[in-house]
Amino acid sequence: MRIIGLDLALTGSHKAVVADARGQPLTPVLSLRTTALDLQQLWDRAREHAAAEEEDLVLVMEPTGMAWFPVAAWALRQPHSTVYLVNSQQVADLRRYYQKHHKSDRIDARVLVKLPGLSPEKLHPLCLPTGAQLACQRGCKELDRLMSLHTAIQNRLQALDRFAWPGLEALWPETLSPQRRWLREHWYDPQALTRAGRDALRRDWVEAGGAVEEPTEAADWADQLVALATQVVALYGTDWPYLDYGYLQAEVAREQALLDWVAEQHHDLQLETVRPLYRQMHPSRHLETLKGVGQDGAAVFASFIRRPERFVDGSHFRSWSGMIPGSKQSGESEASGVRITQAGPDLVKKFAYLDADTARKYDPQLAALYYDQMVHHGKHHCQAVCACATHLLDRIWVVLKEDRPYELRDVDGRPVTGAEAQRIIAERYTVPAEVRQRNNQRHRRARAEARAEKQQQKREKPPK
Repeated sequence: MRIIGLDLALTGSHKAVVADARGQPLTPVLSLRTTALDLQQLWDRAREHAAAEEEDLVLVMEPTGMAWFPVAAWALRQPHSTVYLVNSQQVADLRRYYQKHHKSDRIDARVLVKLPGLSPEKLHPLCLPTGAQLACQRGCKELDRLMSLHTAIQNRLQALDRFAWPGLEALWPETLSPQRRWLREHWYDPQALTRAGRDALRRDWVEAGGAVEEPTEAADWADQLVALATQVVALYGTDWPYLDYGYLQAEVAREQALLDWVAEQHHDLQLETVRPLYRQMHPSRHLETLKGVGQDGAAVFASFIRRPERFVDGSHFRSWSGMIPGSKQSGESEASGVRITQAGPDLVKKFAYLDADTARKYDPQLAALYYDQMVHHGKHHCQAVCACATHLLDRIWVVLKEDRPYELRDVDGRPVTGAEAQRIIAERYTVPAEVRQRNNQRHRRARAEARAEKQQQKREKPPK
């Protein structure tokens, strides 16, 4: 076996080193670009003086941006070639061991060729997605970015309302309610609103397409809005030395227009790209038979897991997903409460957590696991949901591997209906409120500080 350590560059030349199976360099550091000619020359150089042309070639790279993708696509088409994408943290740790005070592309290339010999069990052969799978992956990532942007804009609008119109949330709690959106576009200046009065507001609201509310026992919202505007004018004064509501109204109008555009792009991408690709990859849609897993989560799992048979067993799949805690053991002691590893795609971990938080409310087995973690092991909500997420991912892997629907069962393995599952969860696996309060992070931190203070007092106590 020959090993090629390739340190990728985004703009400059890549650096490569060829080594034998023991990680001993056979060539100096070579420079190349992302071209078929340069890669073929590197392959020919790696096979020089080899025992046979069929000798395996192993390419080891870090996932530097997307610079690895064209190199991997070319390398996987070559006979007897295997590609590994390694964790950048592993490379950084090994580099600190070999060259503590230096960092360069040449050193990184020499470090990469040593990883297959040092920790082969931590390396997973690269399996490139198909064109549809890659498009679905990137679509899922784009949906996530659009949703994050939508949330950020909504939070910004809420922050603007809170200082420009104190008390507006008490009148209309929803940030994107039709009345608040209309107010931002037409009547964000409190002085102009108070001068216009109640009747003008009602007339403008109807002309804008708003429904006329029936009279109720509560005061008319237009009267309440005029009263609130009067309070804002009294608070900031009539000469507005600190605020220019004309500019503020223009700003919130731009934010709302951007919010509408983001929502439209999210809707189009979801319905025209991601969901059709997901149904093409997973026509049976058995993933959606799992409680808590919807079409968006199923698209993430199907596009990132791709071929479930590439994982040897459930342990191998769990290690890839990253939804398992790290280990810290010495002698006969082993630490608990260790953070989950940083392996696996972030979207897989995110949707596994969100879907598991929903699934535990409908699946008796996951509800029992959540109850046990909270009540008997003293875990807080996030830790318990992470434990449920690991078991949910096991189910997802089996459903994809065997392509059969999931069957809801109780803790004894007996098939149950949805109504029976809800009854079992309500009777046996409802976490008491006092347990949730006892296990929340604030109380756990207070108990830890009290223990630390007690130990410190013992150490400072003079001996008898």
